[in-house]
Amino acid sequence: MGKQFDVAVIGAGPGGYVAAIRASQLGLNVVCIDEWKNAAGKPALGGTCLNVGCIPSKALLESSENYERLTHKFEDHGISVKGVSLDVAKMQARKEKIVDTFTMGITLLFKKNKVASMHGHGRFVGHGEAGYQIEVAGDAGTEVIDARNVIIATGSVPRALPGVPFDNDLICDNIGALSFDKVPKRLGVIGGGVIGLEMGSVWRRLGSDVTILEALPAFLAAADEQIAKEAYRAFSGPVGLKIYLSAKVTSVTTTKTLVKVEYEDREGKRHRAEFDRLVVAIGRIPNTGGLNCEAVGLELDERGYVKVDDRCHTNLPNVFAIGDVVRGPMLAHKSSEEGVAVAETIAGQVGHVSFDTIPWVIYTTPEIAWVGKTEQELKAQGIEYKAGQFPFIASGRARALGETAGFVKMLADARTDRILGVHIIGPFASELISEAVVAMEFSATSEDIARIVHAHPSLSEAMHEAALGVAGRPLNI
Repeated sequence: MGKQFDVAVIGAGPGGYVAAIRASQLGLNVVCIDEWKNAAGKPALGGTCLNVGCIPSKALLESSENYERLTHKFEDHGISVKGVSLDVAKMQARKEKIVDTFTMGITLLFKKNKVASMHGHGRFVGHGEAGYQIEVAGDAGTEVIDARNVIIATGSVPRALPGVPFDNDLICDNIGALSFDKVPKRLGVIGGGVIGLEMGSVWRRLGSDVTILEALPAFLAAADEQIAKEAYRAFSGPVGLKIYLSAKVTSVTTTKTLVKVEYEDREGKRHRAEFDRLVVAIGRIPNTGGLNCEAVGLELDERGYVKVDDRCHTNLPNVFAIGDVVRGPMLAHKSSEEGVAVAETIAGQVGHVSFDTIPWVIYTTPEIAWVGKTEQELKAQGIEYKAGQFPFIASGRARALGETAGFVKMLADARTDRILGVHIIGPFASELISEAVVAMEFSATSEDIARIVHAHPSLSEAMHEAALGVAGRPLNI
């Protein structure tokens, strides 16, 4: 019999490490198993999000935005700068320093909260009186531990085009897209979702000629249609991305230095394009292949997701799954809250996650964020609603920032006035959306927001005016 734990968490991403910490805070004996290694070959906690996802991408987004401000926007403020240069290696080093700081921070959090950490690949090997047997295979060898409860938090991996493997040299996933050592002259991106738009935006601002090929006929289909249309105008206009919808990729080939892509448009006309680098961002798939599910009878669905109920419980007693390996949006904050809820459930409390109020954010410029129902969803469901909207061009703070694109849109029930959804495209949308999340969690009405005093001048006034607009009484448009 190996080491025994109350809880074994497989995966140390935003869901796994938070679940481990919360479970330990509740008095449980916890181990977190993770196999991630950084570019130097050292163990690095934090999963995709901290290592090659949320955190490094935001670091590069900020660097690229600063570069664009310096080269294109500061002159409007009366600030002239000559001899601007770009040091990609230094920019990447800054990104890596931020990543290292946060991954080391998780190690310290584990020590502070008395969470045991094991580096290696974790998988099921059996089930007995002591609980579930988990094999951990690492550089130092293989060890089997026992755990009464197991939380699966193994995350997701990039989906590749059939027959087109990633080499992260010419054909890149998110890891490669974050690690270019120079700005590619021509960058192709297959997929117009969150990753494609964010990575395309980074390298476009730094000087790349960026082409995005999206197979769907609609741009940002998950977003509110009005927001999506505004985003398309911004990204294909001022931002400078070349976006082609209904673009069906039929062939991808490489030479020593180029990627050649053939695709068909909606009329069936064939096109060819050549790129110095190609980023494939066509979604992600659950990382469940290495769990050895058959050893314990863990059920997966036809797409490889772990089957769970609304409390993240699998078909097995005392086995839970969270984050990207289960149903729902692949969002780091959703994973973390599921991790907390499961830890509390295991400890005998009542864990809960409100899936109706999970915010979505796309960290482009302008930023996009939303929570709740879109207008097209309300129409499809036959729900009567009222809408209010306020443009940032009418915001004094947005004018001062020089970021006037976009608007705030609020949707409320026509009968009860309860807020059903809020959609934002514009400056700091990622921060502004939190007010809407809190309001919806407390079942607020648009009138509640309209009667709250918002600081002047601030971007949050746009939320206030949108709420006033629901009642047809905006004050500043």
